Amino acid sequence: MNTIQQFGGDWTQQKLLRVKSYLSAYTTALKKSPFQLSYIDAFAGTGYREITIENTQQLLFPELLGEDVEGFHDGSARIALDIEPPFHDYYFIETDARKCGELEKLKSEYPARKIHIVNMEANKWIQEHWCERSKKASYLRAVMFLDPFGMSVSWETIRAIAATKAVDMWYLFPLGVGVNRLLKKDGNIPESWKRKLDNVFGSSDWENILYKKTETLDLFGESQLSIKKGGFQEISDYFIKRLSEKFAGVNKSPYLLYNEKNNPLYMLCFACGNEKGCKLALKIANHILTM
Repeated sequence: MNTIQQFGGDWTQQKLLRVKSYLSAYTTALKKSPFQLSYIDAFAGTGYREITIENTQQLLFPELLGEDVEGFHDGSARIALDIEPPFHDYYFIETDARKCGELEKLKSEYPARKIHIVNMEANKWIQEHWCERSKKASYLRAVMFLDPFGMSVSWETIRAIAATKAVDMWYLFPLGVGVNRLLKKDGNIPESWKRKLDNVFGSSDWENILYKKTETLDLFGESQLSIKKGGFQEISDYFIKRLSEKFAGVNKSPYLLYNEKNNPLYMLCFACGNEKGCKLALKIANHILTM
């Protein structure tokens, strides 16, 4: 069962502190290990979440404009950079060159940290660079924070991360601001939306699982097709099941993050890839998420 929390205000700060708690526990647990520890923040933006007026009329999901959403993203980079003991290095991935310029300022703010600013599409860099490199370097370990704007994370990226067996992954899954919006109640989903759902789930079987088709007779004896869409719990269960098929361990009770209007926005998921370290990683993550 999912844990439900209000998104925004003091709760937002508490969520950031929970992420910080995990990162600190992670580096503490592995500080005497032979591993090189990295923190990877995909879709990093500027270190802050910026949304311009020009973009507002083009957004499919207006909830992305709320201060609650911005508040969660703001500060995640600095929380990672502030923890002790530190990671050996930090990677902040961003496609926009201007935002990369803003991220570069972190280097002067944190001169003792080894910071890499990567101006590249996050899915491509994770798959082609980090995951490929980890295959050849068994000493690498990482915590990766997937913090997409919308439905930007490809399942191929998730699969590649899991295959390294070297990454603990936190994923702010776009439950309400993305997936649920595309799952129309009548089942009449445009092909372009279906492709987006296939991409985020890594399969097309979501349609058979999240939709139930039954035929009934109306008052005139004619057959009518009834389609019922699975709710947020069904979507959550399905996605956690998909993660569990790839990772050594997955938190089974992710947080559902609600805004002040009681609209579900995101689901905070945790998965670990290394079988030997997974028991401890899950114990820490489960404790932090249920505090």
